[in-house]
Amino acid sequence: MSGKVIVITSGKGGVGKTTSSANLGMALASRGKSVVLIDADFGLRNLDLLLGLENRVVYTILEVLDGECRLEQALVRDKRQPGLALLPAVQRRDKSAVTPEQMQELTGRLAEMFNYVLIDCPAGIEQGFRNAISGAHTAIVVTTPEVSAVRDADRVIGLLGAAGVGEPRLVINRYRPQLAQTNDLMSVDDVLEILAVKLLGVVPEDEQVITTTNRGEPIVLAASPPPAGQAFINIARRLEGEDVPLMEFKLPAGNGFIARLRALFTGR
Repeated sequence: MSGKVIVITSGKGGVGKTTSSANLGMALASRGKSVVLIDADFGLRNLDLLLGLENRVVYTILEVLDGECRLEQALVRDKRQPGLALLPAVQRRDKSAVTPEQMQELTGRLAEMFNYVLIDCPAGIEQGFRNAISGAHTAIVVTTPEVSAVRDADRVIGLLGAAGVGEPRLVINRYRPQLAQTNDLMSVDDVLEILAVKLLGVVPEDEQVITTTNRGEPIVLAASPPPAGQAFINIARRLEGEDVPLMEFKLPAGNGFIARLRALFTGR
């Protein structure tokens, strides 16, 4: 087996990169793929919380690299999706505790064991970023449709290219079509024009993402996934090579005077 090693990165913090990692990993596992999620955010471990696996962490990536345990011992298997495993980050060490060479070796070993190796990259473009991208074949860049997030994503895309990471694909997260329509937020086309990379998916703003995240249950696990959950499922399908149309966002009917007047004359 030689799995795909994908780093999920953003540049800016707070855009939903870890949430995207958890949901994409779970969605791919639910499709019968073997997936390992690497939490590469040393010092600020959160991926275990989002997956509801925090109480089952015994060893971390650092014990593996220091030879204190076997790789298989550090992998935390998800009981809901046995094909999904987590390699946790260490909480009490800085980002220099691991080298890019060590990450390359580790991801290479994991690629022999899993169909997908998803690396949750820390925010910023310093040592932690360089570690996380070192073993990646390709990248998913996550951004929100805000100027500061898009500018940071543009910087990251340039750094990925300079590092030789394969052509990145873009996920626009927390998209609010109502604000995009009134030009209070960048539209999908605005973001794509600036970043000039292939769009992998658009995830709408959804309060249920917060509530499910707090429970350690990725939103893709919902019996009837809401739009954000379905968007992540669709992204997983596209990663698998399926041709899945982008989700259409239906805007609510306006309730202003012009909208009421239009309804009066059109009967809608």
